[in-house]
Amino acid sequence: MTTRREALEMIGIATGSVLLGSIVTGCATTKTGNSNGYAVAADGKTPGFPWPYIKLDPVNCAERAYKAFLEGHCMFGSFSGIVGEYAEKMGAPYDSFPFPMMKIGAGGGGDWATLCGSLNGAMLSISLFSRDPKPLVDELFGWYQKEPLPNYHPSAKPRVEITVTSVAKSPLCHVSVSRWCKSAKVKSFSMDRDERCAWMTASVAKKAVELLNAQADGVFMGNYPLPKHVQECRSCHDKEGIYENTRGKMECGTCHFSLGTKHPEI
Repeated sequence: MTTRREALEMIGIATGSVLLGSIVTGCATTKTGNSNGYAVAADGKTPGFPWPYIKLDPVNCAERAYKAFLEGHCMFGSFSGIVGEYAEKMGAPYDSFPFPMMKIGAGGGGDWATLCGSLNGAMLSISLFSRDPKPLVDELFGWYQKEPLPNYHPSAKPRVEITVTSVAKSPLCHVSVSRWCKSAKVKSFSMDRDERCAWMTASVAKKAVELLNAQADGVFMGNYPLPKHVQECRSCHDKEGIYENTRGKMECGTCHFSLGTKHPEI
């Protein structure tokens, strides 16, 4: 027998699911045909998918992302930095998105140190605005792996001044944080690391908006193709390879650094 509390919980879950679905996708009422070619909802009020993109200021989004990090950490920070800036400009119904749901992405997803939360929030933002998001995500992740970061200094006085950058060689929170902590000679739960991640969040939000703007202008060009050694690994281990036992695009040698003398060099 279902108790009154259980019934209320089920109603709440169902209501929340319907609300989120209507906000992001326009549910089953979505149709196409507005002047920009984006989806619009039949009710004329609910945004379709993707949302019609307007060019944003990368610096404004970076500043917003930094402040949002202080409130809800990395995934919330990058998503709020980008989508929050958009929602402020566009108003209703876009400003009704449940932004706090992104806080669970902190620390690589519930503190599991998987995908960097700033990348996760930025990737979702790109998907929300772009009709061809995958090339932008590829570029963002490739940039994150290879660039000395963080590369954005917020205008507000930081809690700690960050003077060290590092090259993550991975989109994973665990690897990115560990490599930076080693370079900076600080501990992972220090204020230095927390401030570094705030700057990283701003850096990632800025880059994502630059990519969105370039695509909107029709001038996007990728500068971070898959490295040759990653392509070589994929030729054996990815789809239709002789092993076909994995999938992915991240740097292989960051984790697989001891493969034996008979394995090709990475």
